Amino acid sequence: MIEAARKEGVVVWYASVVVNQLSRPMIAAFEKKYPGIKVQLVDGQATDLVVKLINEGRANNIQADVSHGAANIRAPLEAAGLVDTYLPDSAKDYAGDLKDPNGTWVAQSMLYLLPAYNSDMVAEKDAPKSFADLLDPKWKGKMAWTNAMVQGGAPGFIGTVLGSMGEEKGMDYLRKLAAQKVINVPANQRVVLDQAVSGEFPIALSVFINHIAISAQKGAPIKPILVDPVTGIIDTTFLIKGAKHPNAGKLLIDFIVSKEGQEIFREADYIPAHPQVSAKIATLKPEGGNFKVRILPATGVEENMKKWTGIWNELYK
Repeated sequence: MIEAARKEGVVVWYASVVVNQLSRPMIAAFEKKYPGIKVQLVDGQATDLVVKLINEGRANNIQADVSHGAANIRAPLEAAGLVDTYLPDSAKDYAGDLKDPNGTWVAQSMLYLLPAYNSDMVAEKDAPKSFADLLDPKWKGKMAWTNAMVQGGAPGFIGTVLGSMGEEKGMDYLRKLAAQKVINVPANQRVVLDQAVSGEFPIALSVFINHIAISAQKGAPIKPILVDPVTGIIDTTFLIKGAKHPNAGKLLIDFIVSKEGQEIFREADYIPAHPQVSAKIATLKPEGGNFKVRILPATGVEENMKKWTGIWNELYK
């Protein structure tokens, strides 16, 4: 495969990760390991890249070899017949829920979302420690989340509650949470976290655990609330069907999910998916931070998102 990839000479990578933080170090390491194969990066917002890929597919003019994304990003590409099958050898150590049994994707990094509180505004002894604690009347009108209808926002929070508590108890909980008058912020999770840090409200309901840790390391008064379970989302990498450089694409995927590639994710402050590669801050992975995770389903994502968004519209909009 390496020789076939060298004959192709190039691999086109559609990626929405931070360029200076991750893309460039990954490309430099790959090109050093496999001289003669150049990586052409096409970067952009994940949703924009999906539209670009689908349009290229409709025009029978596929440009990408490899792309990535969570289930809600990958689903429309699968529906359009644009995701090929390839399970790299370097994924052999990955648990079953971190790779598709049919070989269409492998995890490249993990996203964990949970509530956080401003430790200047809330004493540790008074801080909520569970989903149930968030229903205390003292938090009414004092909690916020993004209004973006994405897995990492309210829909994912709703899915975690329903999946862990069951439909009946989960809906009862969500109705009680709605009575707490959760603030909908028209911005992403990072902005919601920053607003909690600045004291606009004491609790952010669904923010990334690595963002919490990075802010805390810089002295921000923010601490995680380790609810049981934390929401888990898999960022997957996959081969594009009809790729012009399929061997180079396979080689890049193999490198991304290898221990060597996963260490680049770690140094870029992403959370590696590889079970043998710790996060830069060890407590950001469940085994290091002693927290439980419920990974949002990788299949049926469109139906789930429609259901969870409908609940948000009914109870929280």
